[in-house]
Amino acid sequence: MTDEKHPLPGSERQALSGSRCIGSVDIQERFQISLIVRRPDQALFQQHVARFAQPDAPASASRPVPLTHEEYAKRFGADAGDLKQVRDFADQHHLQTISEDAVTRTLVLSGTVAQFNEAFGIHLQHYQHAQGHYHGHAGPVRLPAALTGIVTAVLGLDNRPQARAHFRFRPPIRPAQTETSPQSYTPLELAADYQFAPGTGEGECVGIIELGGGFDDNDLQTFFTKLGLPMPSVDAVSVGGAKNSPSGDADAEVMLDIEIVGALAPKAKLAVYFTDNSDQGFINAVNQAIHDTTYRPSVISISWGGPESSWTVQSLNAFDDVLQSAATLGVTVCVAAGDNGSSDNIADGADHADFPASSPYALACGGTRLLAGNGTITSETVWNDGQQGGTGGGGISTHFPCPTWQEGQQATHSNGAKIALTYRGVPDVAGNASPTTGYQVLIHGQWTVVGGTSAVAPLWAGLIARINAAAGKACGFVQPLLYPANACRDITQGNNGDFAASPGWDACTGLGSPNGEKIAALF
Repeated sequence: MTDEKHPLPGSERQALSGSRCIGSVDIQERFQISLIVRRPDQALFQQHVARFAQPDAPASASRPVPLTHEEYAKRFGADAGDLKQVRDFADQHHLQTISEDAVTRTLVLSGTVAQFNEAFGIHLQHYQHAQGHYHGHAGPVRLPAALTGIVTAVLGLDNRPQARAHFRFRPPIRPAQTETSPQSYTPLELAADYQFAPGTGEGECVGIIELGGGFDDNDLQTFFTKLGLPMPSVDAVSVGGAKNSPSGDADAEVMLDIEIVGALAPKAKLAVYFTDNSDQGFINAVNQAIHDTTYRPSVISISWGGPESSWTVQSLNAFDDVLQSAATLGVTVCVAAGDNGSSDNIADGADHADFPASSPYALACGGTRLLAGNGTITSETVWNDGQQGGTGGGGISTHFPCPTWQEGQQATHSNGAKIALTYRGVPDVAGNASPTTGYQVLIHGQWTVVGGTSAVAPLWAGLIARINAAAGKACGFVQPLLYPANACRDITQGNNGDFAASPGWDACTGLGSPNGEKIAALF
């Protein structure tokens, strides 16, 4: 290999806005990074994925059969020669190859800062930011010509916090400023309100992705006992050395996810994949989950994300590629669409979609404000409780083109204008998310009410697990079936900032909240 290096497309980084460089990283400091290599026949893979993405009539017998893990590994795993090229590159630069996985096409390398600086043509520096301390680089990652086209992503050289948990605690209520008294629900009450068909999820596994925090078995036992349910089987799975570590605010996310899924599918196995909050950790965790031949989750719940603009192009594409693989394997991936309205908490006056919800291969889950009782819904509108209480995310991607199953859809602007989708619209579906009508959960021994689209992703994941168990097969990639069907409760009132609810699909609540029995009938 020559010493001449070329920029890896899409790997450019800039310092986080508001961060301050505080000096170079110690050149002797060691850490690990991940390299993802190309798929040997990307054209064949895209043809295969396209079969799953065609809009389909409900209950169609023509849906393609998902690949088994073994078939996927044989057809779409990494080329041995490509893996060797990366190992040779690592050896040349005195980097240690910690692991390689042909199925996920990922190699993990360990080295010192000095070695990484030299190998990738970068200068690693420390940055201080309100979100926390991180190390990173400015500009692109560079690779030798021999790896051009082989390596598609280099992850971990920049370890900034990549995502945030999309949950909201109920804020202080001032009755004079609210239309109705605050309400809250158990997951079982919401299952009744949304007409979930009976089920326990027995025989299924739900994967839950967590970028921090942990769960407490005693709290879980207390929660499920109060609901009159058995304690579900919950296993913590380490990704990159991260562990179940209950200690702070992120615990609320972990407990919320487990308690909702566990209540809706109490006999399903719950595999909780813990990883670090970086693009490397996030992508590796989802990759590990969908290819996990031990737990084999048929549905995955993700309650974390960040604005598309905060991700590098290489990370967006690498993550989307993982979600495409999930579609071919028959794994449904439910993702929270965000809690900060159409701006996604970026104060530049523009609209921003949250990622990974904005991937066409994620079932993007938006938020509503629900008033219901005794299994009857009296009112359901777009979740918009203002800055303090949060607002459901939604909008139009600036990166992913409009998928075939969204062709012909229009977003309604709050000023009444109609916007034909040429890029991916978010969300696909919705569910109760307002903390003023939130979920009753137990966290750190305290009963509290929590909302956010973080709750909607596990709500849909629990529904899908029930359906999978009852049908005896995985729903898989569901959007092409959901869009032509009339299986959701249409939400037509409210806005999330720049987008308004309207009849049919909209960029606030998608197709609407679930009608569990109608959705089950599709499969």
